[in-house]
Parts: sequence; C-alpha cells; structure tokens
Amino acid sequence: MHSWTDTLRFAFQPVVNLATGGVTALEVLARPESGDILAEARRDPELDGRLAVSALRAAARAERLLPLHVNVFAATLADLGGLGPLQDAVREARRMPSEVTLDIVPPFTHVPRQALLEAVTVLRGQGFRISADGVGDGDLPLRLLTDLAPDLVKLDSSLLARPAAVRAMRTLCEHTGALLAVEGVETERQYAVALSAGAQLAQGDLFAPPARLPATDVYVPPRSPEVVTAPRSGPSVREFLRPAALLPACASAGEVRALLTGSPDVSGVLLVDPSGVPVRSVHRSRFLLRMSSRYGHALYADRPAAKLGDPPRTVGIDATAWEVLDVVAVGGRDRTSDDVAVVDRHGRCVGVVRLADLVRALAESRIEEAARLNPLTRLPGSEAITSEVDRRIAAGRTFTLSWLDIDHFKQVNDGAGFAAGDQLIRSVGQALQRAATGSTRVGHIGGDDFLVLADPDRLDSLVAAVLDAPWSADGLSVTLSLATVVCGAGSVSGHQQAAACLAPLKKTAKALHGASWVLGRAGRTGHEIRRGAPAATAQAG
Repeated sequence: MHSWTDTLRFAFQPVVNLATGGVTALEVLARPESGDILAEARRDPELDGRLAVSALRAAARAERLLPLHVNVFAATLADLGGLGPLQDAVREARRMPSEVTLDIVPPFTHVPRQALLEAVTVLRGQGFRISADGVGDGDLPLRLLTDLAPDLVKLDSSLLARPAAVRAMRTLCEHTGALLAVEGVETERQYAVALSAGAQLAQGDLFAPPARLPATDVYVPPRSPEVVTAPRSGPSVREFLRPAALLPACASAGEVRALLTGSPDVSGVLLVDPSGVPVRSVHRSRFLLRMSSRYGHALYADRPAAKLGDPPRTVGIDATAWEVLDVVAVGGRDRTSDDVAVVDRHGRCVGVVRLADLVRALAESRIEEAARLNPLTRLPGSEAITSEVDRRIAAGRTFTLSWLDIDHFKQVNDGAGFAAGDQLIRSVGQALQRAATGSTRVGHIGGDDFLVLADPDRLDSLVAAVLDAPWSADGLSVTLSLATVVCGAGSVSGHQQAAACLAPLKKTAKALHGASWVLGRAGRTGHEIRRGAPAATAQAG
C-alpha cells in the first residue's frame, strides 16, 4: 500500500522584501501528485502536523539558509496544543525556531479561541514566529487577529482592489508591531498598489512562482517615480530585514568557512546561543582573509569560530534606521560594513540589516522630503503634518493641532512690498522652528498660514515664543492669530475631522483684536479666548 508521502512533493516560493528587493524567506508549499491530502489534513490535525514536519525536512534537504514559512491550520494548533514534533525537526535540521514562521491558515470558524491562543503562546515561547495567513479573504475575526498578535499579517491579493483596506491594515500592523505582506501578486499593477499602500513584503508569480528548487533570484519591477510609500514617522528596521546566517556559538571556523564559501551572498555569520541570542559576529571579508593567510587554515579550521569574531552589534525590532546608524557609528571604522543584528524583546535574532540598504532608503526619503518643502521657509507642507496627525490618532495619543497666520497680511504686502512680506513669513517660520522641541512638528501650508502639531505640555512655550514677540514688516507693526484644537484619544477619527474642529476656532481668532489665541477641544462645544479681545470691546476701550 502506498503511503501519502509517496505522492507528496514540496515547492518553494520566495517571500520578497519590497524595500530591498531581496528574498527574505521561503514558503514551503505541499504539492500532492494525486489525491487531496490538504483537504484530509484540514480534517485531521495529526496529519496536518506531520505535513508541517515533512515540509521542514524537505526544506532542510534543499540546503538553503533562508528562513522558512510553514503552513498549519488553525484547528490543528488548537487541537494539538502546539507542534512538539516540529521542534524536534528544527533541531534535526540544525535550524533555530526563530528561523521558522508558522503561517496559521483559515478556517477559524468553530476553532476554540482560547485553545488556539494558548497553543500560539507555547510556540512563541519556543521561539517560533507567527503569521496570520489569508487575511481579507478568510474568516479571521479582527478581535482574534489582534489577540494573536502575529509577527506578520499576510493579506490576500484581492484586497489590492481596495487600497484603503490595505492602508488601514498597515496602520493596525504598525500599532501592534507586525509586518504586512501581500500574497498572490501576479501583475506589476498589483505590485505598485501593494507598495504604495504600505505593504512591506510580498510573494506571488510576478516575483517567482513556486518551484521544486528554491529560487533566490527574483524579478522585482522597477519603482515608478509616482509611487509613494505609506507615510511613517521614520523608517523602521523591520522594512530592511534580511535573513541572518546563523550557526551555533560552538561552531568551528571550518563550518563557518564552508557556509561562506557555499553562499557568496552571505556577508557575515552570527553565532547564537541555544535560544537564538547572538553572541559573536563573524564578518565575511575579515574572516576569510585570516583563514586564507599562510597557515591560517591549519591554525583555525578546527578551533571555535568565535575566536575570529567580534561582539555583535544589535538593535531592537522597534528601532528606526537612524538608530541603526548610531550603532554603526560606534567603534572602529573597520566594522562599518558589518551587518547589524535585529533582535526581538527576548534578545533573539530575527534578521540582519545592511548599512547600504539603510543609506539608500534614507537618501531617497530625504530627496522626497526636500521636494515637498516650501521654497520660502524650507518647512514641510500640510501633507507631512496631516500624515503625522493620522499616526498619532492611530497610536491613541493626545495632541494639539494649531493654525497660525499673520493678521491683515494683504495690507502688509500692499504697504511694505512683497519682499518685506516674504521676509516676515520666513521670520515667523524660523521662530516656530526654534520653538519646536521634542515631537513638535511645524508645517507651512502656503501664503502666511502655518500648522503646528504638538503635545499639550509643549504648547505654552511655543505660543509665548511667537505671540509675545514684536513683529513688523518694514516698520509696519504686525500681529498674529492662533487657533488650537486639543484632540484627546478617540476624539477624532482622522486629520480631516481634526481640521474641521479647527476651522471655527480659526474664524473666532481672526475676529479678535491684536495678537490672539483661541483654544477648543475636539468633541466639546465652546472655546477659550486665551489672548486677544473682541473687536467691539477693543474699540470701546
């Protein structure tokens, strides 16, 4: 009698990092030559568990160092309470659990919720990474998705027809600390939509179809100049993760040499303890130079590779690209090309970032930012401020949004001339910049109008810096008007609503005499007049 393993083969599909264009992992896919083993596995948790183990062993035979994605039904995890045999298979393959992402696939209906969450907790404690698969075309409730707290959310490509949904999921992922991927990308149009909507990873036939032999060279379409990635406060290292080449801390120099000579794309090896925590970093060029020196192989081949390594440079998974540059800047110049290990909250390596990827991305972001600056004040426009407003709303932060302008500015231009008017606008912008501290953001939205986004405790000092200063243009005295709306957590749904709350306050401030400041609160009626007086009262006095 033939076993189901006799007709089962596995294929590998690359998971592509959209920021770097590199392959970040391989998904292992079961491909039965006859029968419907996957339908049987859906009904039989034990069979599904054996399929996951077989997928891992097939990947081990392929001798690739890339991290792996292995599919498992949600019901399997809930029924078995975890996957003990899979952990044994990981050890047999001399891999780390952190190199394996379990793609939890639907259906979720009728799966015991608590049992599933407990199984995921066990697997995460063992070091496995968790992915929620088929989101958008399956039956995964949003509440369960957030309770699972996956490291990765995989969207069905059908959602690319609804970019707003993809952008909303990106915002949710940023809030929960997950990466966002899109599966089934088949056209360059879909790729462009995924990129502009904020997806960080993707897979599909466009890049490389599933194949018996793992592919590391994939097709990535050139970026169109009009493609703008989803707004974010600063590039996260999550967007630049590359697979790490890992070996046990006890590995010999000979084992490291074999890995490096067999994998020319690997720039370095991390030696990790049994938990996956980096303990030494071996740089490719420096290591091979020592090994190729006279007597180098004889001296080092059987000795621990750790003796030829350096202390690892690490950053947390929530670090920004700028923080990575700070880490790279510390120490000797000979280590500036070293990979930086990215670790989770337990200190376990989840990948590496390369300096070249970060420098390229940061340079591009600076060019894009410069193109959006107002040429008069060199301040960003309204788009940068409103995008940051949306991020703070999504993060549940309380903030203040203020609008500032120069009173009777047309009279300034008519009386003092356009050059004096331009200089006045520049001076106000410079004063706002100097007063902006911490997370305060200043934008010039055109003409004599400015937007200021600040935390409530930063507001008074900024107001004093601009409203208490004497302003003039070519000897003509000038006053400023300021309107502020305080937005508490949950009080507004987006920057459009915040702007709508600000509009009547702006009108009130402009109706006051002299330097004025009106403050209101989103979701509440009424306002405070903190500076200025009603025009009728001023005339009567």
